[in-house]
Amino acid sequence: MSSELRVYNTLTRRLDKFEPIRPNRVNMFVCGPTVWDVSHIGHGKTYVAYDIIARYLRRKGFSVFFLLNITDVDDKIINRAHDLGEQPLVLADRLAKAFFKDMKELHVDSVNLYAKASDHLPEIIDQVTGLLKKGIAYRVDDDVYFDLSKFPGYGKLSHQKLEDLRVHRVDPDPRKKHPGDFALWKSQKPGEIFWESAWGRGRPGWHIEDTAITLTYFGPRYDVHGGGSDLIFPHHEAEIAQAEGLTGKKPLARYWLHTGLMSIKGEEMHKSLGNFIPIRDMVRKVGAPGLRAFYAGTHYRSPLDFTEDALQQAVSLARRFRRAHDQLALARDRMTGKKGEANLVLNPLDEARDEFFKAMDDDFNTPGALAAYIRIVGLAEEEARSPKTESVNAIISALEDLGSVLGVLETETVAQDRISELVNFVLELRNELRSKRDYESADRIRDRMAKLGFVVEDSAEQTHWMT
Repeated sequence: MSSELRVYNTLTRRLDKFEPIRPNRVNMFVCGPTVWDVSHIGHGKTYVAYDIIARYLRRKGFSVFFLLNITDVDDKIINRAHDLGEQPLVLADRLAKAFFKDMKELHVDSVNLYAKASDHLPEIIDQVTGLLKKGIAYRVDDDVYFDLSKFPGYGKLSHQKLEDLRVHRVDPDPRKKHPGDFALWKSQKPGEIFWESAWGRGRPGWHIEDTAITLTYFGPRYDVHGGGSDLIFPHHEAEIAQAEGLTGKKPLARYWLHTGLMSIKGEEMHKSLGNFIPIRDMVRKVGAPGLRAFYAGTHYRSPLDFTEDALQQAVSLARRFRRAHDQLALARDRMTGKKGEANLVLNPLDEARDEFFKAMDDDFNTPGALAAYIRIVGLAEEEARSPKTESVNAIISALEDLGSVLGVLETETVAQDRISELVNFVLELRNELRSKRDYESADRIRDRMAKLGFVVEDSAEQTHWMT
């Protein structure tokens, strides 16, 4: 594991040596979801990628603080809430909880803090106030806009010039000084949610929410900023302008990382196209390890086109990982502490481990790491046929250690739900037998369930079970 970690930096457009601002400490921020709908497997690709990155940085010995924001104040949320007859923050809170559950089921467990925009309104207002005082922002009635002409560095992340950006994302508001000037604060429209500010009632713009959060927890400069490649412009460009314009310190983030997007048959995932697959549905269908193996098979910066064949190959691979580990663990247990000489597996094991770390040190190259991991799985399968104590322990250790980086060898979080569904189905069949007065068969099912640890209790109203 002596290779040097290098990451592709969108800001510099090159592979840069990874050197955090403070040795061995990494502050990492990733743009989270706008919670106006449930999250789909395209979102899952992004968050699993950064989860693997955080896991690997920790495996390398870095202390990582992983911050992910939740956009719960936004036009889409307000519009969806209006359509549903629901309060925007109530809708956003419900969908944020659904997102947290999705992340738990995907084993995205490396996030230290989920920060909601609605919890940081004082910080947002303070930042807008600061930009106004510095003359970088201006008021138009009760709206506040960022003045692009006052920040000459705008465009450095997307590598575009300001004059070339005038035709992009043009807001039709004729009151603005420049067509590309973006909203820091939006005045309240009739019936909309609002907060009080010195310039009137309203709500924050999208971009200011994120910089208010990062300045609060990380200060004016931090190590890693991540998100999907679709956020480079204008969102991340605006974040840089706001934060660096306010603090005068740069760069806002030392490394900018961006994930490629997922498509289905060449089209981006959208409900209107009928290709929207919620994370929760896919996890229940194939399991988290299989879905994570599917994601890891493509480099995080590359786009990924979803196909059922590719998914099933990844699912089979994840099952092979689990089977190889469990079979070798069983072989170890059967050896009951017997000592034996190590066979020649340790040399190829060390080589495969080195390949894994070299791949991950090369801009978190998960396809290369996955290939090395498969080599170790092959060694495990071979060793299970003729186990030797030292080799068995070394291989199991490698499987668990490196598998924990990719997250492909973990217990299913949805397993209990599936067990519950199966038990309830068995009890439905048993109740049918009881309704037909076939008590002997019903009692046999109850007794068999008791032997498996499921206690069944019948009452006049219904049947209960517990473990």
